[in-house]
Amino acid sequence: MNQIYHSHGKFLLTSEYLVLKGALALAIPLKLGQTLAVETVCTPTLQWNAYKPDGPWFSVALNSENLEIIDSDDQSKAEKLRQILQAVKQLNPNVFEGEGMKFITRLDFDPNWGFGSSSTLIANLARWADVNPYKLLQLTFGGSGYDIACATAEGPIYYQVKTEVPEPVEGPTPTVEPIDFNPSFADHVFFIYQGQKQSSSKEIKAFLAQANPIDLHKDIESVSEISRAVPKCESLDEFAMLMQCHERIISRCIGQEPVQKRFPDFEGVLKSLGAWGGDFILAATEWTENQVREYFKGKGLEVVFGYKEIVLN
Repeated sequence: MNQIYHSHGKFLLTSEYLVLKGALALAIPLKLGQTLAVETVCTPTLQWNAYKPDGPWFSVALNSENLEIIDSDDQSKAEKLRQILQAVKQLNPNVFEGEGMKFITRLDFDPNWGFGSSSTLIANLARWADVNPYKLLQLTFGGSGYDIACATAEGPIYYQVKTEVPEPVEGPTPTVEPIDFNPSFADHVFFIYQGQKQSSSKEIKAFLAQANPIDLHKDIESVSEISRAVPKCESLDEFAMLMQCHERIISRCIGQEPVQKRFPDFEGVLKSLGAWGGDFILAATEWTENQVREYFKGKGLEVVFGYKEIVLN
């Protein structure tokens, strides 16, 4: 009998980078995600077949006792998967005992988009193995964990990592609060893929290496206030102003130019989402959807989603 699990992708609307230092973040789960199906088989192996929207992604066969790789069509992905499964076994030593298994994963989105191919996998595996997803994340990819919270959320959430107390060995303990955020101006909010998937792990390490919590205190407070204000926005102008203010704060914190500088003729406000320099940007504009699509198509960016098209609400 198949066991099936599904987790949602995510966008971090506010507090990118600073969420790692305790800022209150507004995060939104997406309609697109990843499904995991697990069934027992007679052979003493773990067979893993991963699919993306356009077909097979990669496959791996592992020894079910020691998780050694037997065969794979992508050695790099096979090794990373092996490390993840070892972490699962560390948290639940009996999880692979006694029988072979077949795992099938299906992504609803292009893995290059940064919607959460890793976080949805971690969330699905954690539910299947009955282990703490945040502990599993800390043993594998690291990060704030907001994406893990989004994976099982049914709508927008506030997410915060408490940093006042020493972190336990297994990582931070988050606070997750469902919130009512269904903007009346949603038809004027868009998400555009910049075409360069960023490594969240790499960006996180770089930020933590240079971040001084004392210097960041006012910025953490400021973006937390923006997070609280966003769901109360009644107009596109108000929302756009908050996004613009947020962008200036993060720009100063990480020493990078706001994405708006790359599109000076865009009529509206642009805000980076997640790791700056790649992945998706948010656009708040009075332009119609056709105008937005045509503008970014002219810049070589053809993946554009409307808010209601992609956000789970």
